[in-house]
Amino acid sequence: MSLITVNEEKCIKCGMCVVECPTGVLKLEADGPKEVNPNACLECGHCVAVCPKEAIDNKKSPLAMQNEIGEIKKLDPEEAKNFIRTRRSIRSYKNIPVEREKLLQLVDVAHLAPTASNSQGVSFLIVDDKKRIELAVEECINWFDSNETLSKMLNGMISGYKKNKVDTILRDAPSIILTLADKDFRNGRENSILSLSYLELYAPSLGLGSCWAGIFEICALNDNSPMYKLFNIPENKKITGVVMVGYPKHSFKRFTERKPLEASFYEN
Repeated sequence: MSLITVNEEKCIKCGMCVVECPTGVLKLEADGPKEVNPNACLECGHCVAVCPKEAIDNKKSPLAMQNEIGEIKKLDPEEAKNFIRTRRSIRSYKNIPVEREKLLQLVDVAHLAPTASNSQGVSFLIVDDKKRIELAVEECINWFDSNETLSKMLNGMISGYKKNKVDTILRDAPSIILTLADKDFRNGRENSILSLSYLELYAPSLGLGSCWAGIFEICALNDNSPMYKLFNIPENKKITGVVMVGYPKHSFKRFTERKPLEASFYEN
């Protein structure tokens, strides 16, 4: 059966679906768009979403599953810039749990992020058990300490934890979110970065803060990481990213600046 269905009575033969298809699935002919390369479909849904007359349907991205966008207020350039700039890496959290509803909202937005060739392939493991997170920090410290190179590089962090239980790994966060992908999925890390970036931008709208758990990832992303056993990760999965999430202990009053922008236009 055909992948693409076109309602000829509604179709105005504008060709937008053909132009917007990234892989050449469609070709515009005299009587409307026709599928010519259905196996190349990425399930992106562009053809259905762009049609002004709801004349086209795609079995891989059905019209019935696409909601009308309608009139949505767009941020002006200054508002958009400020929205992005107010996102900060939060490393101090209130000692209160995050509601599971909000954690689910975060990953729901994260999974909407664009991915290479619409491959997606990322799932999320939410950990909000504080004792399990504390155990993860301890396991991570021990793993670092057993590695000759890392034990020297992270000596201050390791000794601070062992002497005073200072957690500079996961920062006493009440919850962490891990991304997972199939072991043989080559875009797992890249797609996870895109997804977690969406999550981090969305978090402040829920009153939450987040921070990339980069030090923790040194351990967690290793094939021999103790986190696989600790978090019961399926054998066919790999950890591809980790962020901390919680309610910020402090609020920031000012924007920070970056190093001077370096950008240029190519001139032939």
